[in-house]
Order: sequence, then structure tokens, then C-alpha cells
Amino acid sequence: MTRAIRGHLIEFISAIEVRSWPDGAIIIDADRIGAIGDASVVLKGFAGEIEDYRGCLIMPGLIDTHIHLPQTQVIASYGTQLLEWLQKYTFVEEQRFADSGHCAANAAFYCDELIRNGTTTAVTYGSVHKQSIDALFEAASARNMRMLGGKVMMDRNAPAALQDTAQSGYDDSKNLIERWHGKGRNAYVVTPRFAITSTDAQLEAAGTLLREHPDCYLQTHLAENHDEIRTVAELFPWSKNYTDVYDHFGLLGPNSLFGHCIHLSDAECQRLSETGSIACFCPTSNLFIGSGLFDLKRITDACRPIAVTLATDIGGGTSYSMLRTAHEAYKILQLQGQNWPARAAFHMMTRGNAEALGLAHEIGTLEPGSIADLTILDPNATEAMAHRAARLDDDLDALLFMLMMMGDDRTIAATLVAGQKLHDRRT
Repeated sequence: MTRAIRGHLIEFISAIEVRSWPDGAIIIDADRIGAIGDASVVLKGFAGEIEDYRGCLIMPGLIDTHIHLPQTQVIASYGTQLLEWLQKYTFVEEQRFADSGHCAANAAFYCDELIRNGTTTAVTYGSVHKQSIDALFEAASARNMRMLGGKVMMDRNAPAALQDTAQSGYDDSKNLIERWHGKGRNAYVVTPRFAITSTDAQLEAAGTLLREHPDCYLQTHLAENHDEIRTVAELFPWSKNYTDVYDHFGLLGPNSLFGHCIHLSDAECQRLSETGSIACFCPTSNLFIGSGLFDLKRITDACRPIAVTLATDIGGGTSYSMLRTAHEAYKILQLQGQNWPARAAFHMMTRGNAEALGLAHEIGTLEPGSIADLTILDPNATEAMAHRAARLDDDLDALLFMLMMMGDDRTIAATLVAGQKLHDRRT
């Protein structure tokens, strides 16, 4: 089916450059973008259905690069920092994912909640159980979402019910890769939780999986918390630093995403840069768990730049909304004397995250031929936003900044996934 959507189109080419059509239209042909441009040109002679979203911004679907499926019911749990958080909340909750029915129900909620918040692609941690990832990919496939995910690998320093072994973690992951990677819009992510919960043997197994499947991704955590860093040094006394542990086992590289990266040494930054590894900025989580302030300027230093993505990190993170996440990121950077323009934030949430994942040919843009994953934002979604919007005087940067600072799930007027509208606040 071919149809059109009309409204204010905006695409973020870089942290500075945008393309904008204040009265634009997108032709959607099945699951892809067929044409974009000024409505007067694109819609000339068009005889199909036209959905009118004038007054709203139509942009690529938002992309979340670090989020935990099993933590959706421990979000907003009180009073701990990282290592206690895992023991008190996360590990307790993740044991429930031994039940396949629980996995299916949570995966359905998870995908729907992402879509309701305008997120069309996510890089997802499962639990240690294979069925958590089966449920994730089944739910994502039913919605035709672009989903990346992996079963957590943990063979120590976790409850017995959550431990696999180096061999079973390898076998389960390989089986999931064979079943799901590259099937539909799914991609597998090799997922050792972090160095504390994996032995040398398991990290070696993770490296083996990456060598055997070089088009898969890797995700783990790095330098989030000072106690975490000290524990890693005790567990791996031969290592030069935390990053060196992962480097030793061949886990760095352009498909490797490292959550947090707050407390890195200069040597670690240099090595992450040399290998093209990716740092995931998780501001609401870093604030909520008290981990520290991510230094974007230092991480992206021109002498040793590291690719940076933006992510919610549910459930340490406190909102599924990438708008709320960018809102908190802005504040973290302001505390360090760093301004972060809205253009840069929206670029990171769309094309920037897609480029980091090597998927900008498919998602994160409005380029003809790309998948029609779209998010439609309403600047008048709340009375307070409408009151503010009345004084913006057609200033696009001011409008984007207002959406970033005042927006949340209510701002998402509609979300399209592969050309199909899966969320519409009007209905």
C-alpha cells in the first residue's frame, strides 16, 4: 500500500546540519520511504491516502542503544548504587525470566512501551535465560521492529539460579544466533553482563563468538562505578585497567557497545578510540544510581574521539522516553560547562545512533529507500508546551530545544514501524 504523511519533516544530517521541510510530505511505499520533499511537489497528482500531521514534526524513529528487558518492573527502585542495585533488585527480578510466559508478557509490554515513546530500534539485554531473547525477538518480529539483543552471560558473582557456564553461555548464544541473527529485522548481540560476572573462560568464549560471527554485535558495561572498577582490578590483577580486560579477550571493536564509560583513564579512551568501540551515554541511570557525570567533551576529544550514543538504560534509567533522556543529558553536560544544542541531541537519537550501529543505510534517516520507521512529535501535546510554543516565532532550534526539555511520551503523536502506524495518540 502506498500512502503519504504530511507535516513538518526534519532530518538530522549531523550534529549541526539539518534538512527541514516546514510543509513537507513523505510517500510511504509498503515498508519504505518512497519520496520526500515539499508537499506541493510530492503530493502533486498523488491519489492515495494522505494523513495530515501539519503542526507536528515528522522525523526518523528514535534509537535506544542500551536497555534491559528484564528490568522493566524494577524501574524506580529506591536507594542503592550499582553493585547493591544488582543484588537487591536486578538479580531478584531476572530470576523470574526462567518462566517463558513471564518472558513473553514482558517482551510484549517492552516493545509496545518503546513504540509509545517513539523508539523504533533498541539494543537490548535479556536475562541469562535463552527464552528471554526468544520472547524479545518474537515480540519485535510481530511488530516488524529493528531489534538488537542478546542473552546475558554470567558464570560467577550472581545467584546460582542466574549463572550459566562458559560452555553453556557459548552454546546458548550460538543457538540464538543461528535462530535469530539476520532473520527479519533482528540482530544478535553477544552479551557478557560485565567483567565482574564473567570468568576469564567466559570472556574468552564471548570473544570466540565474535570471531565466529563477525557481523554480530557485543554489549557490556564499562567504568560505571568506582566500586565496580576496584572489583574488576581485584578479579583481573593482570590487567592494566578495566578496558584492558575486554581488550585482552578480543571484545573491543566497531560493533562493540560499552555502557556508561564514565570513569575512564586517558589510556582507556585512547584504546577505545583506536578500536572504533562505542560508548553509550546513559544519563538518567547515571544520575539515579549516583554513578557520576559523563564527560562528552573529553570522550569525543579530537585527538582520540570515541563514538558516543544515547541510551535510556531501563531500569537503572528512569524513563523510556529518549526525549527525557536527552533532557537529563543536557543537564549533566551543563554541570560540566558543556552546552549541548538540540540539533546535536536529536542527531544522536536518530542518525548518530544509527551510524554508530552501522545501520544508517536502513534507519535513522528520511532517505528514500530507507525503512519507514518514523516518529511524529506534537509541540502542543500539553498545555504547558503549547503555552511555550506560542512564543517560539518559527525558530526551529528553539522548537527542538523545547521538545527536548519539555517532551515525554505525551509528545509522541504517532509512531510508524516499517510503514505501519503502531501508535497514535489521537485514537
